[in-house]
Amino acid sequence: MNSKIVTFTKTCLDIIFVLSILGTLACPYLIKVYSMHQRANQYARIDQNYLLLCILFMIAGYLGILILYELRKMMKSVQKEDCFIYENVTSLRKMGTYAFLISIDMSLRVFTYITPSILLIVFTFLIAGLFSKVLALVFELAVQYKLENDMTI
Repeated sequence: MNSKIVTFTKTCLDIIFVLSILGTLACPYLIKVYSMHQRANQYARIDQNYLLLCILFMIAGYLGILILYELRKMMKSVQKEDCFIYENVTSLRKMGTYAFLISIDMSLRVFTYITPSILLIVFTFLIAGLFSKVLALVFELAVQYKLENDMTI
């Protein structure tokens, strides 16, 4: 396995993980800053829904952090060159659930205001959730085949 690619990917995940934590914690401040640079009508909607937006974005941020945490756990198994383990199946299932929850969370933005990007985010995380759930099934079968093969030898 190409260890440079694995190391690069693991480093990127680590950096994104830390930045996600910082971004989620800074969310209330970032929403305020963003609202100051918007047109008056958008500012009013952001300002009126400030608490709800903070809650929704912080929930989505927390769920995103959980997805990254599971990815980092999976990368450790890649580094050990032992990918087909039940822990990765569990991680993929959790990531699928987290992605579905992000999709639901972002759908609740309809109570604040709707932008075209929200529809894209909801759709993207629905697809990511489905992808993770299907990949978990594939990994589960691979783990079963691996264990059967190990017992045969």
